[in-house]
Amino acid sequence: MKVAIMQPYFFPYLGYFSIMKYTDKWIVLDEVQFIRHGWIERNRILKPEDGWQYISVPLEKHSRDTLIKEISIRNNENWKEKIFRQLEHYKKVAPYYQSTIEFLREALSFNTNSITQLNVHLMIETCKLLDIKINLAVFSEMELQIAPVKKPGDWALNISKAVNASEYVNPPGGVSLFDKKAFKDAKIDLLFLDLELLSYRQGERPFESALSMVDVLMFNTYYEINRMLDNYKII
Repeated sequence: MKVAIMQPYFFPYLGYFSIMKYTDKWIVLDEVQFIRHGWIERNRILKPEDGWQYISVPLEKHSRDTLIKEISIRNNENWKEKIFRQLEHYKKVAPYYQSTIEFLREALSFNTNSITQLNVHLMIETCKLLDIKINLAVFSEMELQIAPVKKPGDWALNISKAVNASEYVNPPGGVSLFDKKAFKDAKIDLLFLDLELLSYRQGERPFESALSMVDVLMFNTYYEINRMLDNYKII
């Protein structure tokens, strides 16, 4: 069984979904400390003229050591409509603006105070849209008994052992986190999925790479997106 273990990101980029498509089980790691200025509450889209900007979900104040699963959304702000306003400029250049907005309005109608629950819902709905089969579980709800975690790479190893994984898959940027010998001793293949991010037309402007899936949906058919997701090598 091929397993990936990732934190719950907000409308992440293509590489996240490529690993999701490749693996047999996707585990959402929500029992680690929330780190500010990451990808859990925000992601990148195009700005109206050039460059990129963030779309984001406002969060309630919390202490530095708060776990991801405990992070709450500040729903007294009209953040969803702010995102839709930020996306309005796509109408002039994006061929799939209307269908993407309709999808987003339906997906974001999900009511929750939990950033984990929101992002899990958005992941599942995006996979349905792209016809990606996903076997998803949230770590804090799995009641797994794992060995003590002494360093960051232990999360992947210990959870993989607990679910009897034969392969663990990660983006290549995390190579230095993992003890290759420990995975080998556990008879778990440690693999890295390296997605080649293909360019696509974003109107008449220079291409901005690695933006949120929201941007990808604006400019590409579902068939084209799946071809992009399959453009990887395993190392």
